[in-house]
Amino acid sequence: MGTSQEQKTQSRAAIVAAASKLFRERGIEAVSVAQIMEAAGLTHGGFPRHFANKQELVNAALAAAAEEQQASGAQPFDFETFAQSYLTPQHRDHPDRGCVFAALGGEISRAPLETKQVLGEKVKQHIQAFGDDAANRADAIGRWSTLIGAMVLARLAEPEELSDEIMNAARKFVGLDG
Repeated sequence: MGTSQEQKTQSRAAIVAAASKLFRERGIEAVSVAQIMEAAGLTHGGFPRHFANKQELVNAALAAAAEEQQASGAQPFDFETFAQSYLTPQHRDHPDRGCVFAALGGEISRAPLETKQVLGEKVKQHIQAFGDDAANRADAIGRWSTLIGAMVLARLAEPEELSDEIMNAARKFVGLDG
């Protein structure tokens, strides 16, 4: 008896969720298909039933991570609420559950065009959510870029006090504090 379509759909979702988490935590090149399948609770041999290759999985996992971030925001979108939760030690310390742009942006910028297009489309969607009208668009892009850049720097910085200082400066710069 074959695997039902529902089981296949659940398995695919588990693979995408595991890949999304592992890629954000370790980077795309540092994670093997076998590790992803193990994290999903499946055997490596089942991978071809769901994806043609790792790159196809990368694209699905990146899209899912970006959708997760967009869906987790307040509706209608409120930048202040988003930024308050973004510039936190919890987000800094857990890239596996955080912003795909901050976790993998540098790596994706060197990825194949198809992969860049996946996140490129998500960038457009996020910008529209942040400020759809022309008057707010440049401000929204600048503020979001500040958040992402601050998170990247905060994750790189040592000691922790410097990391916290970077996040606090970004909070002030985008108008959250002071």
